[in-house]
Amino acid sequence: MKINIVPSNKLALLSAAVFAAMLAFSHNASAGAILPLPPGVTNLTIGDTHELGKVFHGEPSGDANRTVYVNAMIGLALGGSTHVIYPGAGHDNLVTRSNNNFGPLPTAVFAFNGPGPTTTINLGAGLYSYLFAKYDGPNGGVEVWYVGNLSGVIAIPSFGFGPPGTNKYGLSGWTLFGPGGGQVPDGGTTVMLLGAALGALGVARRYLMS
Repeated sequence: MKINIVPSNKLALLSAAVFAAMLAFSHNASAGAILPLPPGVTNLTIGDTHELGKVFHGEPSGDANRTVYVNAMIGLALGGSTHVIYPGAGHDNLVTRSNNNFGPLPTAVFAFNGPGPTTTINLGAGLYSYLFAKYDGPNGGVEVWYVGNLSGVIAIPSFGFGPPGTNKYGLSGWTLFGPGGGQVPDGGTTVMLLGAALGALGVARRYLMS
């Protein structure tokens, strides 16, 4: 029986090619929306230690407006406040910053809006930085949490704001912000990675057969 021994330099090339293939497939898998969930749920509450700040009343509330509110909040000193005014719409929004210190904060980048007033949110593997929750349109307010140090499933209150000691207004929707916002590589990127890996394997095979 003849045993073929692969020279060490060829073995190194083969190992590199196999690693490239594994990296491409693992990158594609990790980009999917389905992630293993850790046990338990982190419950966020209004005014807790994850609170970045509040907006009163957060109108108008389009995607671009929500991004402006959060970035205005990020720029404030701890405990500070500012106004975001939309004169044409007649809205003067008070933006306040909590006293919770999260260190340097990245700019908020819009990721996506949640499916209606759902209160359970999967953050995945820590892909997001901020969570914006709107309570009852023009009557309530907005709670913004810093979630850059959280992952997995979280839950937010169904009601909030109103007179002191009450939670009067129902959750009307929420938005997650990046940076990056958990975006996955587009199809072209995935195909390029896979093509490069298969090409590396082909080169390695021809080299080993020579």
